[in-house]
Amino acid sequence: MMNRYTRFLLVALVAAMILPMAGSLRADDVQLGGFVEGLWGAGLNDNNPVNRDYPAAETRLQLRFESYSDRAEAFARVDFVQDGFDSANYDWQIREAYVKFRTPINIDFKIGRQILTWGTGDLIFINDVFAKDYVSFFVGRQDQYLKAPQTAFRAEWYSKYGSLSLVAVPSFEPNVLPTGDRLSFYNPMSGMIVGADGYMPPEKPAAKFENGELAFRYAKQISSFKLSGYAYHGFFKEPRGVENPGSEAMHLYYPRLNVYGASLRGQVMGGIVWIEGGYRDSREDQRGINYFVENSSSRAFAGFEQQVATDLTGNIQFEVDVMNSYGNYETSYNQMVAMLPANSPIPHKADEVRTLLMSRWTKQLLMQTLTISLFGFYSPSDEDAYIRFSTEYKYTDELGLVFGGNIFTGDAYTMFGQFDLDDNLYVRANYGF
Repeated sequence: MMNRYTRFLLVALVAAMILPMAGSLRADDVQLGGFVEGLWGAGLNDNNPVNRDYPAAETRLQLRFESYSDRAEAFARVDFVQDGFDSANYDWQIREAYVKFRTPINIDFKIGRQILTWGTGDLIFINDVFAKDYVSFFVGRQDQYLKAPQTAFRAEWYSKYGSLSLVAVPSFEPNVLPTGDRLSFYNPMSGMIVGADGYMPPEKPAAKFENGELAFRYAKQISSFKLSGYAYHGFFKEPRGVENPGSEAMHLYYPRLNVYGASLRGQVMGGIVWIEGGYRDSREDQRGINYFVENSSSRAFAGFEQQVATDLTGNIQFEVDVMNSYGNYETSYNQMVAMLPANSPIPHKADEVRTLLMSRWTKQLLMQTLTISLFGFYSPSDEDAYIRFSTEYKYTDELGLVFGGNIFTGDAYTMFGQFDLDDNLYVRANYGF
């Protein structure tokens, strides 16, 4: 653990490298833009325990600013939202606000609020452990809102041997998950799909230096393939731990997590193929003996995408997730069940292996002004599914209209089945400038 003097020296070193470059940021070129957008969504299930029949009813203004020179760049993206979901509520969010410096020694620095992403999957993630906003994704907002912003320091070094990236996040940022107000979800404690009254707020890690997140990536282009290696040190992005189970002090929290993995992506047979794998090290229960902390697991997926006809592109992906120390998990599960009070709901016992099949199809029509997209997820092991579809028509380069929907099915305890009552349709109109 670093003491205060080590931290001071580290900050001083970074400042000494960056401050001399600040003068290189000039308004050689300034760009302003953004969009105005309206979104309305309607739920399709009358027996959903949420308080409203529509998960989204909002007007959004996004302003974007960019200024760059040969060696530096400043970028900002700010959203102003009037959210009519349950009241005429006005809010704003800084989605991005960073400065990026390019140095003569082939090192780039990017500091501030930013969207972080890497990996190869199409809407599936193993080594991309950065924050996601699944509420936005499930209610019909633009795909860009799946990625939640984080305040971070990013450095990337380029050489003939490849590139090495470091991301440091000082304050832990979890995934944004349904809380029962817009979208219902499955509560394993009650064994039911619940609304806001069944939500238990998890406890986030304290905002301390030792609770920051670190992520590394090494990437190298080899012929037509890009090979990458990854490492992450932080926490589960979802509350996968329970403290003080069965007592009045019981609460959910985010256990500590390491992730190690690699990926390969390149061109094969007129298409693009990708392979990615990773090991998720649950640092607080590495032997898998504590039922109330998620076990470590090994995950891998492979995908292939190709244009199969004029303006028609399709891909397919298959993922396998294997729980480590499954025998210990079964033992701890049986011990937990034996201690439950009579007539208590029995939590579902997870399988050792979970499989997931995914496919996206995109077709463009009317001189590429009409885009039809269908994305399907199906788990052969869990027998649950999620269908995401949309139709977008561009009236002009600036004005577009989108109609889409999200359909879920499966048992309540499965990944997609827990949102079975959240089926919705939405319409979104966007004017860019």
